[in-house]
Order: sequence, then C-alpha cells, then structure tokens
Amino acid sequence: VLTDVVGLMPGEPAAGCATWRNDAKVHRVLVREGASNDVAAAGYELPGPAELAATLDRLRALGSTVREGTADECADRRVDALWHVASPWGVEVELVTGLATTGVPLEAPLMPSGFVTDGMGLGHCVFFVAELAEAHRFVTEGLGMRRSDTLAFEVAPGVSVNGGFYHGNQRHHTTALVCPPELPPFHLHHIMFEVNDQDDVGRAFDRAYAAGLPIPNGIGKHPNDLMVSFYLQTPASFQIEVGTGGRLVGDDWDLGV
Repeated sequence: VLTDVVGLMPGEPAAGCATWRNDAKVHRVLVREGASNDVAAAGYELPGPAELAATLDRLRALGSTVREGTADECADRRVDALWHVASPWGVEVELVTGLATTGVPLEAPLMPSGFVTDGMGLGHCVFFVAELAEAHRFVTEGLGMRRSDTLAFEVAPGVSVNGGFYHGNQRHHTTALVCPPELPPFHLHHIMFEVNDQDDVGRAFDRAYAAGLPIPNGIGKHPNDLMVSFYLQTPASFQIEVGTGGRLVGDDWDLGV
C-alpha cells in the first residue's frame, strides 16, 4: 500500500524495520512486526537541543514520564538525540533532533509532483483519545503545539464526537485528537501524506480503487484545513489520507488552550 498506492519510496535500512520516505530524510515511516496492527510510536523532530530541553522541562512539569533513548536506538532512528515520552492516550511519543538526510534523491514515479514536507514533516496523524482535556494539555502545554481548530458533531441524539487540531509548524495540523463515544481497540485513526498536485491525488485514488482497497471517504474538501483528499483503509486498523492544497497557518492562528 505505502509503495504501490500511496507512492512512498523505500527508506534506508533500520534494525528490524521496513522503512519508507517521502523526502530527503533517510526515513519517515518505520514498520515492524508486533502484537497489533496499530501505531507503536509517533515521532516529532525539534529544531535543536535547546528546543528539546525546553520541551522536556514542560513535559516533566506536567508529570509526564520521559526517558532518554539509548545510543543504539539513536543509531537505528538515525537521529542525534531521542527521548521517549508516555502520552495520555497510550501511544509513545518520540522526541528527536537531527534526523539524518540521505544523499539519494527521492524518485517517486507514482507521485511526480512530490510530497509537501519542507519545514512541516511527514504529514499529520489523528489519534483516538479517551479524555480530551488531559490530551489537550499534553499537546499544548507539554509539546508546545497550538490549537488550530476544534471538532464537535452529534452522531446520535445526545451523543457527540469532540476533538481538536494542533499545529507545530505552518501545516494546519500535525496532530489531531478525536474523542468518540466509544473507543475502538486501536489508537491511530489515520496518517496523512500531502502532495503538490491534485492530479496525483486522483491517480492515487484510482490505484487504491484498482487494488480493491476499501475507501471510507472519496475525494472531497475539508472545510477547516481546505485539504482536497480521500481516505483508504489499510490492511491494518488505521486509514491513510492522501491530499493536496492544505491550509497554512502562522503564529497568529491560535485558538488558545
């Protein structure tokens, strides 16, 4: 799916993992065999040691458990520094600096327009959470992201889904949190990859359809981040969104805490 439908390219080897990339970084997605078809960790790269230290201080002040990664883990992740953080929704967060680049140019023939990552990372991830307020504090007061938007709608009379969208760079959201009436037995709703051309989104949709993959949402446009995208169901529990034209936000875009 990642290669033949989404159009990512294989990344550089990592111990026990298959890897994929969508830009000049050695890898962006790492997949290994595990006990469940779910996300094992979500990685966030910080600009440098000072930003990492400040983030760890904020997380400790919130009572979060943090643990420094080993030299072997840093070598496997191809980063200068790595810290493990326990998130309130049960997914480990990895804070890193210095993710390595590769000298091999990205050649992604299925996505000729290229992926949107410069200064904004892989894309975005959306997680299910049991308690939104605690998760919101972790993301804003701990990780230092700002809230871009909120989510609230009724799925039945008196039964609502609530959530928030958070940015750590110009992308409208790097992380989103969704609190459903009932939690599913997995943590990751979807991961998003953004490309530069709408035609590439359409071709990816065609490939997903031809491969017989379930398509929970066809091509449409989100009212909040203005992304034109579709969602495909992976063989694992989570979905993948492929889109283009996502809204950019600045420091003045902040709904507060």
